[in-house]
Order: sequence, then structure tokens, then C-alpha cells
Amino acid sequence: MKRLFIAVLFVSALTAAQAAEVAGVKLDDKLRLAPGGPELVLNGAGIRTRTIFKVYVAGLYLPEKKGTTADVLALAGPKRVAMTMLRDLGAQQLSEALAEGIRNNSSAVEQETLKARIEELLAIMNALVEAKKGDAILLDFLPDSGTRVVVNGQPRGKPIAGDDFYRALLRIWLGDKPVDGDLKKGMLGQPG
Repeated sequence: MKRLFIAVLFVSALTAAQAAEVAGVKLDDKLRLAPGGPELVLNGAGIRTRTIFKVYVAGLYLPEKKGTTADVLALAGPKRVAMTMLRDLGAQQLSEALAEGIRNNSSAVEQETLKARIEELLAIMNALVEAKKGDAILLDFLPDSGTRVVVNGQPRGKPIAGDDFYRALLRIWLGDKPVDGDLKKGMLGQPG
């Protein structure tokens, strides 16, 4: 009986060390974007709420923890924004929200520079038709190839070049006009 109790404690401690949970969504504390690639840590996570509706859980993964937007944007290396849908959403709604987030947090010059790549992202997202409750949408940045969109484990479209593009994506959640202030705090690992 004593051994069973110790085993249960060990498994509980191991599980707690490997995953965080937000709104019933489990997020790994650490992961790799590619086998043998560098390890990323969960910087923080939170819930995207629009009016009264919980839309998705988002987690930010970085090579090392950072507590400010400037530090996150300056950090080199691979990164991931992991979104898990908490409700069904049309692809057009999701695309429009991403485009609006970029517009709200990028200068006119940046938007012009990124225009073709934003259109690439929107085409990938619109091809989804819809995002259903429970779907996992990953926006990965791989320094050698760019931004990769992965939906439920399946890569979509081709990688979108440029770390400037990924920084624009990150500002959707972490910029001066984030889509959700509480989510920004959560992704930066700050108390809500």
C-alpha cells in the first residue's frame, strides 16, 4: 500500500511538471517543433474572450521565458503560438480577426511590406472553412523556413517567410492594442 501511495505521488508530480491547464485545455510545459530541435518552454497562456464568449485558449512557447513584449519580439529562435478552439468559428471570422490584429498593431509601412504574406496566411486560414471546438491551430516560427500553420497535426499551406512576419503575428496578442488584454498578460506569464 505504501508503494502504491508513493507511485501515485510520483506520477502526480510528474504530470504536474509536464502540463499546464487552462479552461480544460492541457498545454505542455515543454516541447520541440521538430525532432532534435531546441526545446521550447511555455511562457504563458490564457483565454481569448470576445464580449462574453470564450473563443480559444492560446499558449506562447519560447526558447526561454520572457515577461515583456519587447523581450519576446527581440528573442531569436523558434517560437509557437498554440490555439485550441473553445467554440466553433468560421474560417472567415478567424481570418478577419488575425488581419485586424495585425492592422491594429503594425504601422502602415509594415502592413504594406507584409501585405502579400498576410494574404498568404489568410488564404491558408480561409481554406480551413471552419475551426471547430477542440481544434488545435499552431502558428510555428522556424528560423530556416518561416511561419508554419499546423491544424490538428497537419501542416497547411507552405511556410511564410520572414521573422518580421512572425513578429507581426505575435503583436496580435502582445502588441499595444492586443486582441485581449487579459490574454496578453497570460501569454507573458503575468498575473491576471
